[in-house]
Order: sequence, then C-alpha cells, then structure tokens
Amino acid sequence: MPMATRETGLAMLAEFVPRMGRRYANGRNFDHGPGRHDAVSRLSPYIRRRLVTEAELVSAAIAAHGPEEAEKFVEEVLWRGYFKGWLERRPSIWSAYVTGLEADLAVLDADRRLRRRVSEAEEGRTGLACFDAWAQELTETGYLHNHARMWFASIWIFTLGLPWRLGADFFYRHLLDGDPASNTLGWRWVAGLHTRGKPYPAQAWNIAKFTGQRFTPRDSDLAEVTQGLEAQEPDGLPPAQAARSVRAPEPGLPTALLITEEDCRLEDFNLAGLDIRACATLSASHLRSPLPVSDAVAAFEARALDDAAARVGLAVDSLQADAPDNLVTWAARSGARQIATPYVTQGPLHDFLAQAQPLLAARSIALCEFRREWDGLIWPHASAGFFKVKQQIPQILGRLRCQ
Repeated sequence: MPMATRETGLAMLAEFVPRMGRRYANGRNFDHGPGRHDAVSRLSPYIRRRLVTEAELVSAAIAAHGPEEAEKFVEEVLWRGYFKGWLERRPSIWSAYVTGLEADLAVLDADRRLRRRVSEAEEGRTGLACFDAWAQELTETGYLHNHARMWFASIWIFTLGLPWRLGADFFYRHLLDGDPASNTLGWRWVAGLHTRGKPYPAQAWNIAKFTGQRFTPRDSDLAEVTQGLEAQEPDGLPPAQAARSVRAPEPGLPTALLITEEDCRLEDFNLAGLDIRACATLSASHLRSPLPVSDAVAAFEARALDDAAARVGLAVDSLQADAPDNLVTWAARSGARQIATPYVTQGPLHDFLAQAQPLLAARSIALCEFRREWDGLIWPHASAGFFKVKQQIPQILGRLRCQ
C-alpha cells in the first residue's frame, strides 16, 4: 500500500507527468495486471482525498503536453468532478442507494443460496478466470484498473445476475479511492441506470484485447446484454436541482476546524481571519457500509488525516464519526460558535453531518464549509451527460488559469 501523504502523491505526480499526453491516450484502456498499471497515474486515492488536487493534475498535464495532447487525461480528471456534481444535484439517488442496499443486505441475510453466490464472487471463486483475478486484486491491493471495474460490474450484474448494489458495496468497502459519487454512479452507468437504456456489456473480444490476452474468455462465458436495469426505476431519473448553498465560515467567530478525508488540504483555504479554538480529524471510513470495511481503506484514511493535520500546524484532536453527539460535545467544549470544514459531498459522511446539524444548532454552533473553485465551475454543468461538461472544458480551464 502506498504512503497516504501529500509528499508521496506529488512524487507520483511528478513521475507520471511525461506519460500524461499521447502515451496516456493510447494506453489508458489496457489492464496489464497488478504491479503493471503503468499507463495510468494510480493517483486516484490521493485525488479522492485531495492530497493532490484535480487542478494540480490538469495544470501539470497541460504545462507538459499542451491542451491538445493532454485532452484525454484532462477529460478523465473532469469525470470525477462531473460525477460529484451530478450526485450533488440529484441527492435522492444517493438516498435511494442507501435504502436499497439495506434491503439487499436483508435479502442476502435471509437467502442462503444468494449468500453463497455473492461469497463466491467476492472471493474470486466463480470459475471465470478474469473475474476471479479482479476480485482477488481488489481485495489484496485496494485497486482495480478502470476498465476492469467496468468489466467486473457488468459480469456481476448481467452474467452472474447479482444485485448491483451489493457489487457497488463490495467495491466501496475495498477501494482505496472509493468515492460515493464515482462508485455509485459508475455502477449505475454499467447497469443502464445512469445513461438510461444504455448498459455496458462485458465482451470477450474486448477483455482479450485490453488485457493483452492475459484473459481470453469465450463469448458463451458472458451474458449477452440487450437491456439494462431501468425497469427497476420506472419513474426515471429525478430532475436536476441546484447544488445546495454553502454557509461560509464567518471571520472573527470562535471556530473549530474539522479535517475529513473529503479534503486533506485545509491550508488551501483562507484561515487567517478565523478565531481558531480547536482542530480535529474525523475518521469516517467505517461509514462506507453496514458490512466491515477493508483495514487497508481505514489505514489509508488514518495516514492521510495525520498528514493533513501535520500540515495545518495546530494541536489536533482525533474524532471518529460514530455518535453525532461526540462531535457536538467536542465543538462545544472548545467554545466554538462554528465548525469550519471543506465541503462534504453526498455520501455517508454528509449523512453523518446532517444528523449532527440540528444538535449543533441547539448549541448555537453553525456548520460552515469551504468550497473549491474547481467544484463551483464544474457542478453547474453536471445536469445531464458528461458532454455538457466536456463542452465547457476550455472555459473552466481558462477560469482556473490551467491553459
């Protein structure tokens, strides 16, 4: 497992810069297997926690290769922002995932045959060599190549006939870069629920080609995918709404700073005018699932939070997102009138903070957030497909001075 520090992330970024142009565009779809993912950056666990920011990646790519040569890399970086914005503007999709997963887990608990089939899939014992290898790579390394994630999800849903939310939960419990938006919407995209009626089929020729013949499944090994799961959501997608408004921290007010894995670069924000009374890290990886979350995920989060705390240069407490009362007690004990933290997008940590908000309000403590310009420029365009964001890339990069 790589070190979850900004220093390590920046070193990996510097090492990958020469490959952000044509080499990335030509090689990014090839899954060469564990230890051989050299055509992609492998920076996603750092980007997910903003130990390295999206703007830093895009600026480095364009500076080294120019906007045309770096176009594909830049687009892939913006997909993460698109998914985050899309889910922010349709929060009911996350709520439906949470309640649907609870229902799926209840069925799993009652259905012995389904439990056996899910266990075989998660442990890599299905007999389908490519799928089993990816399951083992995920649990052993906390990583899967993006193309393998799509193949895996398609086989899980259409060939094995397993509930898609159980597969998404399996990923979320083990991926070091696990992100509620990218993970949930990626699985929905494969299932034909995100882009309605367009599921992603895992095809034998495609797997053979883009694994360099490491795996050569037969057509008969894989389901023929003719339709997705859109019948499970007959009402279609909810309409996009405006992203929720942000209450910015108020200068001069007694403040408790909160560091979470949503953004481990608190020093990027203007803290100068705040009357800081306390600072804490908040561990929340265990909230990813009702089932046990990988020790590697928790360890990566813990190291990232420690690294973020060290860069803030303050005495830092350690909190865990268990009972919201504990967060309230910590803030009240410091005399804070506001908690200031980088923006928390839809997901389990947002749900936890939503439970804490009325308790904080009862103690006259406001929950305030910093929101990055990167998000503010992308999210207004994340109302439908990615094409709307893609059209805005020159304007977005121009505003960020990345061109």
